[in-house]
Amino acid sequence: MSLHLYDTSTRTVREFVPIEPGRVSIYLCGATVQAPPHIGHIRSGVNFDVLRRWLTRCEYDVTLCRNVTDIDDKIIRVAGEEGVPWFVVAERNQRAFTWAYQVLGCLPPTVEPRATGHVPEMIELMQRLIDRGHAYAADGDVYFDVMSYADRYGSLSNQRLDNMRPAADTDNDGCKRDSRDFALWKGAKPGEPTWPTPWGPGRPGWHLECSAMATKYLGPTFDIHGGGVDLIFPHHENELTQSQAAGDGFARYWMHNSLLTVGGEKMAKSQGNSLLIPAMLQKVRPVELRYYLVAPHYRSVIDYSDEALQEAAAAYRRIEGFVTRAAEVIHDVDADAPLPVEFAAALDDDLGVPQALAIIHEVVREGNVALAQGNKEQVARLLAETQNMLDVLGLDPRSEQWRSSGDDSGLRQTVDALVAVALEQREAARARKDYAAADGIRDRLTGAGIVVEDTPAGPRWEIAR
Repeated sequence: MSLHLYDTSTRTVREFVPIEPGRVSIYLCGATVQAPPHIGHIRSGVNFDVLRRWLTRCEYDVTLCRNVTDIDDKIIRVAGEEGVPWFVVAERNQRAFTWAYQVLGCLPPTVEPRATGHVPEMIELMQRLIDRGHAYAADGDVYFDVMSYADRYGSLSNQRLDNMRPAADTDNDGCKRDSRDFALWKGAKPGEPTWPTPWGPGRPGWHLECSAMATKYLGPTFDIHGGGVDLIFPHHENELTQSQAAGDGFARYWMHNSLLTVGGEKMAKSQGNSLLIPAMLQKVRPVELRYYLVAPHYRSVIDYSDEALQEAAAAYRRIEGFVTRAAEVIHDVDADAPLPVEFAAALDDDLGVPQALAIIHEVVREGNVALAQGNKEQVARLLAETQNMLDVLGLDPRSEQWRSSGDDSGLRQTVDALVAVALEQREAARARKDYAAADGIRDRLTGAGIVVEDTPAGPRWEIAR
């Protein structure tokens, strides 16, 4: 089976055929950096990281462009409230997003452009639109004329132009030819950052930024445009409209991950239900949070609860437990072992991660039976299959990402050395049949949050959760 993906623009699952054989270009709408990320923001990055990993596993050369919107009404407002320059807010929060992506195991993008670094490309795109009769300047602003593209506008979001509300995206809406026209460029205001253009100083509109950056790095026509479902309208609709009106083919497939809600409501700081990444990592490990975010289908809503988070963490630990125990028996894993056919078929079917995880859990159950039976050949095969499947999802507990545990790697090494000393003393006590001393050492480790398990290969330990 070849890869099939749900395309928002056609509202169908389509066979994926890249523009250039062996190469895939992806543009992912990244962060608008007015605040640090919550898990709703990071879900998109994790979901598209799985797509990228699967494409790479299928031997595609993937170019991933994930942008940063570092100038925006919200960023300016936060800067004003804090009494700091806008770029201080943008830089601080971009670093928080970068850290969050990294700590949850997302591979770095091929390129991560900032909007403010691409004003020349935006000016060029606006000029092309004006020359083609699809945009106009008015009182320092530049607007896209939706009536000039009325037969196509609304195709991505499946809306009729007659039913659309006013764009309401500037303070100068009275200058528009039509209230639904959207801003490409916003004229200068006192105290706001500005860049020079032929139509006067100002700053970019949100939608213009992404069209300019996508085409600069991926070309006038590219394979996949991704982002959250909340971006379909107006952001992605306007991107598609202005790019195609300028003569570009733009994205051939549109993919959107669904929302993460709390009590049925979209996560937002104004609602007081944001779950920021550092706070989440007080509840579970990074790899367990990643498992929680990738386990549902990317087009399914996740309604967050602490109970569901802990259930996901427990499910991951069952997988991790098998891998850890099997690795004590099998030291060399075949990294080139073929993936189970059912696993590949699940991911080829619009990234069916829930079905893929079900297959992983089934293999783990078989592996535990093989361990109990002492069937090393079977254990070796099932461990290789499990790790290779987990690698596709970015969840392999033996990968460098999760073995080092990010910033805790040094602490882990120190604890490991100290526990090793205690376990050596315990083994020595058992050897001389001083079981009271051996039990006392184990009890002290337990009191310190260290769980010891005696195995045929010797004692092993982990931090209690």
